[in-house]
Amino acid sequence: MRTYLLRTTGIAAVLGLALTAWLGLVVTPPDAFQADYVRLLYIHPPLAWVAYLAFGIAALCSILYLWPRTRSLAVDRMALCCVEVGVVFALLTLVTGSIWGRPTWGAFWVWDARLTSTALMAVLFIGYLALRKVPGSPDQVAKRAAVAAVVSFVDVPIDYYSVQWWNTLHQTSTLEIGAIHGSMAWALLLGFLSFTLLFAWMVGVRYRIEATRALDAERALRDAVAARQREGGVMVEVGV
Repeated sequence: MRTYLLRTTGIAAVLGLALTAWLGLVVTPPDAFQADYVRLLYIHPPLAWVAYLAFGIAALCSILYLWPRTRSLAVDRMALCCVEVGVVFALLTLVTGSIWGRPTWGAFWVWDARLTSTALMAVLFIGYLALRKVPGSPDQVAKRAAVAAVVSFVDVPIDYYSVQWWNTLHQTSTLEIGAIHGSMAWALLLGFLSFTLLFAWMVGVRYRIEATRALDAERALRDAVAARQREGGVMVEVGV
């Protein structure tokens, strides 16, 4: 992502989040039953959406890497960056959900199908990051990580449809409730857009760092090879 586009995305994300906070805290009304806790509506579902999006892109990039014709370390780096950012959003989803659940259910945590599958999703992709630390060639690391990402993604649709497949404490999809309208709908929509822009900015920054690191490693390898070749040339001349 070009510098100006990355900067513009970051600025738009900050402005959108600030406007979302203003709408959520000042403009929208409290709920008759949940009071001010309902204001978590404007950040909790968008956080979950971004986690799904991040892991979905990571799985797609992993499939592209496993397919020989589209194999590239660039798509592997993109998968890594998306998982790193996605894990952050998945953990924030769990935290905000727990805060919301305390006044709603009377407990920060219950072994609800949605909560359990979300926690499992976060653990699976943390495992993906741990797997990448196992020593191996860049191709070996990328291949086993790609398989792990594709397998781990199976939990994402399970997590999303868990409220429909099982009888859970967690409410159905926020967009399916039908009670979101007016300023609440605008605040929620802006929340989704703003967190998506934040995700794009975070992945762009993280990818740039990873690409620079890979380029530096490649340059260091070339310099080491060139130095070794020069040493070999000197030894040949001395021998002659």
